[in-house]
This record gives sequence, structure tokens and C-alpha cells, in this order.
Amino acid sequence: MFTRIVIFIISIWAVSLSPLTLAASNDAKSLHRLKQAVIKIYTSQAAPDYFTPWRLLNIDQTSGSGVVIDGQRILTNAHVIADARYLQVQKHGDPKKYLAKVAFVSHEADLAMLTVDEGEFFEGLNALKFGKLPDPLTEVSVFGYPFGGQSLSITKGILSRVEHQLYAHAGSFLLAGQIDAAINPGNSGGPVIVGNKIVGIVMQANAGGRAENLGYFVPPSVISHFLEDAQDGVFDGTPDIGFRTQSLESPAAKRAHGLSDDESGALVTKVFEDSANFGVVLVNDILVNIDGYDIADDQTIALTDDLRTNFKFAVDHHQPGESLPITVVRRGERITLSVRAEPVVKSRTLVQGIQYDEVPRYLVYGGVVFVPLNMNLIKRWGRDWHSKAPVDFLQARNKWSGPQRREAVVALKVLAADVNLGYHDWKNWVVESLNDEPIVDFTSFAANLLAYDGEYVQLEDDQGYKMVIDHQDALSQERAIRDIYGLPNSFSKGLLDTVARLKGDQVVQRFRSHLGAPVITTSAVAEPNDAGAH
Repeated sequence: MFTRIVIFIISIWAVSLSPLTLAASNDAKSLHRLKQAVIKIYTSQAAPDYFTPWRLLNIDQTSGSGVVIDGQRILTNAHVIADARYLQVQKHGDPKKYLAKVAFVSHEADLAMLTVDEGEFFEGLNALKFGKLPDPLTEVSVFGYPFGGQSLSITKGILSRVEHQLYAHAGSFLLAGQIDAAINPGNSGGPVIVGNKIVGIVMQANAGGRAENLGYFVPPSVISHFLEDAQDGVFDGTPDIGFRTQSLESPAAKRAHGLSDDESGALVTKVFEDSANFGVVLVNDILVNIDGYDIADDQTIALTDDLRTNFKFAVDHHQPGESLPITVVRRGERITLSVRAEPVVKSRTLVQGIQYDEVPRYLVYGGVVFVPLNMNLIKRWGRDWHSKAPVDFLQARNKWSGPQRREAVVALKVLAADVNLGYHDWKNWVVESLNDEPIVDFTSFAANLLAYDGEYVQLEDDQGYKMVIDHQDALSQERAIRDIYGLPNSFSKGLLDTVARLKGDQVVQRFRSHLGAPVITTSAVAEPNDAGAH
């Protein structure tokens, strides 16, 4: 009898614990699947040296994190694999490293997709699914491989904020989530997890020194847009609508533009001439609604009852080529219009944005190194580039580009030679005109310079300072200058092919003959990719 009672009690105890045991077992299995899906990425990076555009900077060995998603793909940050020369990936608990390659990248969204040719890499791995953006104050888990150790790290934090933020990698302005979990180098590209689903990709930490344990992640809406963009393998990016606005928080400004105190909107200050929406939207229009979202005076829209962000969100989730409705107040009258979401524009100023995985453009003529002005060059002045870069470079960032002038051209340095005597100390000089003709962009500048058949080339800046070079001396000394200074070429890859298309093969053949290079036609070379790889 006693034995039966003991057995009965033990049976009841065992049955009563079995749900807890099962739950613990399920949790352990779920955690194991999550760990297996988080990948460590090893990158050998070598970025071009924009001070000396025909060279690479020193190779850096870095690491980051990624996560396996459907289709045997690895999702990570673009900055983890930017300017990569060699990529390897490693599974949790596996000492073997596998060769990987980039299948698709958006530096704008700071996202990249990797593939591994060796099929065995994905054996036993379960692709993680995507969840929705969690509500503020939701606890999240951050998985990754931060510096300071080799094994997988898991930290917890709280989602504290969701709004548009500046993405440090490419300077884009997109929706981002903020968490109070510790984000360290190496965490980049790792998943933010809620309920065993991906709700974000770790992107960057707060590096300003004024706040601790603040990190940011790419939210589901941006990831979804990236994955949709990747379907055809052609980068389209987040669209633009071709005009710029400012807030209308001043009561006087609102009244001056025909709005009552209880109305709100954003003032259109610039419509770009090359936009499909030029002439549709006008300067001084008040944008009051976009794609169904009412716009507040601070240019925000309500995503939920307690979540607001910049009205750019209404544009960001569209693909280029799609149309969206807007409502404007024009001279006191409300008008509904349809505007087009356009392909992403690298820059709307004279300074091109930061670029990755691209060969810098340059032309050495008469020993003068000419380059287009971009953020890669400006940032070569280091962390304090805001104060240390040349003033003319910084001012160009505040000048709109347009059909008449798309980008600034710089005489970066002078390689001292007889042909450029008198200008040996000239550097970082922004050139405005070539032979009294305004410079539109670097490509047309190079084409016009090489096609010139006069006696002297005259370059001038906006203050009237001039550089004059004997054209025939420049051509005849080009090969010697290249040899003396160890230049592999006097021009960047693809530049002469572009010049040939604009000015004809004869111009390129003439220039090549002075360099001692083979005279070839464009039919014998591959078509260049002037836009560069994304």
C-alpha cells in the first residue's frame, strides 16, 4: 500500500513538472536554433586612398555578424563588407571558415546579402523569419560577435525610440530603432530578436560620447524594402521625390503662406530641375498631406498614436517609378497632386556622397591631379573633417547641383614638373571653368580637356585665379611624369572609354599615343560602369 502511494505521489509530481520541463526544453531548442543562424563574418578590407586615387589604403582585417534568412542567404550590414577584398563566414561552434561573396548590397540602407557556394555550410541551419517592429519598451535580444571574444554574445535591451536617424555608413536619413543594449564593434550585422523572429539588424552605436549603451538597428520596413529591391539584382534604392522642404513652426510664416493657426504642413523651398516633379510641385507650396499622412509643422507624420517620424517615411517604402498622392496649399487653395517616386540620387549638392566598392575617378594632366569632389576625399581629413577640410570643399556641400553644374572638380595636387612650373604648391583647388567654359561635372571636364587642340589650357576658380598650362607640353611630358611618380595610369579605369563615347575614338587615340599606351578603340574594351557598384 505504501509503495503504491509513493508511486502515485511521484507520478503526480512528474506529471506536474512535465509542462515546465517541456517549456524549458523548447526554450533551449529555440535558443539553439537562433544561435546556429547567427554567423560571424571575416573581412579583408582595403579602401582606395582618395588623396592618391590610384592606390589602396592599408588592408584592415575586421569582423562582423550576420544572420541566415530564407534562400540560403546571409543578411548583414553593408559596412561590414564594404571595400572587401576577401570574405569568409563561420558558423556558431564550427571552427571551419567558408568563402563568401556579396550577392547584393545597399550602402544607403547599410544592408548586404551574402551567399556561400559550398552547400554544406547551410546544413543544419534554420533560416530565421522576420517579425514586425515591436512597440516601445519591448525587451529585445541582440545576437552577434563583438570584439573581445570569439564566441557568440547575447545581450538584452529595451526598444526606447523609433524615428528617422542619420545612418553613419552612407549618410542616409532613414527610419531606425534605438535600443539601450550594449552595441560594440563586431555586433554590426547581427539580428535583433523578439519572439524568435528578426525585428532588426544591428547597425551602429552612439559614438558621440554623451550617452552610453545606446545602439541603433535597421527596422523591418527598411529591410523589407531592401529585400524587394534585391529580387531583380539591380540596385534601385530608396526613392526621392525631387523637392526639399522646411518646417513651418513659425506662426508668422504660416499666416504669410495662407495657413490658419490650426492647419499644418511643410514649406517647399526647392524643386530640382531634373526631377519628374519639376513643374508639378512649386516653390512656396505648402505640403499638408503625403500618401494619406497629415504633415505636422515639424515635418513629422503619425505612424501610430504614440509614434511620429519624418514624413520621408511615406516615400521610403515606395519603389522608384511608383506614384503617390500629395495635397498642397497653393496661394490659399488646396490642390491634390500625383508625384513620382524617382530613383535615388547620389547627391543633390556639388559634393558627391560617400561611395564604396568603387574605383576613384581621376585624371593626371600636365602633372596636375584632377578629381571630382566627394565625401570620401573630404573625410580623408579624419574625424575632425568638419573643421580641418578645406573651406571651399565644405562650402560646396551647401550648394545645390543642377543641369548646369552637377559636381565640383578639384585640382587635388601638382606633381612637380617643367610643364607646371609656378604651380607646384597648388593643392585642393576647386576649378570653376575650363577655357572660359563653366565645368558641369568631372566626366565632361575630362572629355573637353582631352579633346582640346589649342595652344594653352586655362583653368579658373570663382575668385578669378588662373592656372595656365601649355597643352602640347602637357601631352608630351605626360609619360615622363607618370614614370617619375610611379603612376600605373594617368587616368582612372573606364574614364577614356567614357571620353571616347562623348568625343570619339580619335581623341582617346591621340591621348594614348602621348602616353606610349596601345592605341585601341572602345569596341575592344569592356563597357565601363560609370555609376559604380552599389
